[in-house]
Amino acid sequence: MHGRRTTAQTHQSRNQRQRCVRTQGPGSKRAPRHTQFLAAHARTQHLDLGTMSSVSFELNTERFVSLLTKLIGESKHVQNNPPKHVPEEDRIINHVLEILTPFSKAHGGPLTIEHVHCSPDHPKRGNLILRYASSDEPEGEVTFMGSHLDVVPADPVNWDRDPFVLTQEGDKLYGRGTTDCLGHVALLTDFFAQLCEKKPDLKVAVNGVFIASEENNSIPDIGVDVLEKQGKLEAFKKGPVFWVDSADSQPCIGTAAVATWKVRADGKLFHSGLPHKGINSLELASEAVAQVQKRFYEDFPPHEEEKRYNFASCSTMKPTQVHCAEGGLNQLPPWTEIEGDIRLTPFYNLDECIAKVTKYVEDINADLGSLPTRGPMSKYEITEDDGKVVKGIVSLEWSDDPFKGIACDLDSPGFAVLRDATAAVKGEAKPYAICGSLPLVGDLKEAGFDVQVVGYGHSSVYHGDNEYCSISDMQDATKIFCHVVNTLNAKP
Repeated sequence: MHGRRTTAQTHQSRNQRQRCVRTQGPGSKRAPRHTQFLAAHARTQHLDLGTMSSVSFELNTERFVSLLTKLIGESKHVQNNPPKHVPEEDRIINHVLEILTPFSKAHGGPLTIEHVHCSPDHPKRGNLILRYASSDEPEGEVTFMGSHLDVVPADPVNWDRDPFVLTQEGDKLYGRGTTDCLGHVALLTDFFAQLCEKKPDLKVAVNGVFIASEENNSIPDIGVDVLEKQGKLEAFKKGPVFWVDSADSQPCIGTAAVATWKVRADGKLFHSGLPHKGINSLELASEAVAQVQKRFYEDFPPHEEEKRYNFASCSTMKPTQVHCAEGGLNQLPPWTEIEGDIRLTPFYNLDECIAKVTKYVEDINADLGSLPTRGPMSKYEITEDDGKVVKGIVSLEWSDDPFKGIACDLDSPGFAVLRDATAAVKGEAKPYAICGSLPLVGDLKEAGFDVQVVGYGHSSVYHGDNEYCSISDMQDATKIFCHVVNTLNAKP
């Protein structure tokens, strides 16, 4: 997402994809609410639980903490911020395979494992696809996807604990990636291990997809976008896909599209004591961005659907960084760049938004006189002593890879199952929507997947210092996953 392209390149699609290189991998008790939930569902659906196999187990906390200890120990090597930090996601996969390989079909077990590298230029950056199926022709699919193998960078100076060593303090587990998203990787690894240990006879197949390159896509063609384009996820359209990479143990039913932008104003350098002989690029950039923002909010006001989805905010466009030419305080800067982002709720079309904002800038250049100036000596077009007319210029660049937002289908079986399972385990379901963004979820929905978003870390420490997750939340997550699988498996 950190690359740049010019306005003219905005709508070009990247058609060249590296071909995926596939590597075949080598291979209780019920909580009371769980029992009540299954019984209630059976009565509702007129099912006989005694005639069907079900998933009934709790998190193996010892295995979960042991694995997460190893994963956090690798987190320094999976920080994703090229060129300084290029992750090696296979370091995480190797620990996952250490647990799951004994259950692989190559070792006589029920688990299909695919270790997929999508770029031959990055042989240490893999993805992992897991599949537990009781038969070769399951009646449906349940997929847990989106838990990623990379993390955002952490500066140990700002932490109270070593971010690259798992630290347990009561119910809390501290370390970079505990919430986002290595905690979910460990959670789902234990879930699949227990499926293989208990071997329930299920009508549905249960799939897991651990993905590379989620936090930063400036090195393209590494992760789940390539898996989808190559058809490796196609079978998962036959059932809901639960994207396990959010927080707070509730269904996240909406996220925003995001596009980052840069407005550049070029003026004319001159002494600040003679402002009428120069063009102040800082003033020009400020007024241009203000005009663009004004028109943005006129064209993309709060949408009525935002209330139904409980969005925390409406669509926004705002500057977040400013840069200008170095010089003295007595000089008008010859150029200024203002950068920021657009967060667009999913009820608007991102491509149309980008096109409109691009047109705003074109209109500004066509009529610089329409912009307010800062006092009688502030000009964006001047005539020099020799009669030459000099005009300021405003240009616009967009980020390489805007993310599409998603409004999850609230009428889908996937949402109903997740909502009911959450209520059964947590006591209530409180779906929410935010203007944060997730890669690919919008594309997957457009491609025909029933995508539902959930996560079991803490949003208060997302990408922050002293990141942690709670063991109790991960224990509840396992119960929720069991509910989800059982409900979908019980459907006639």
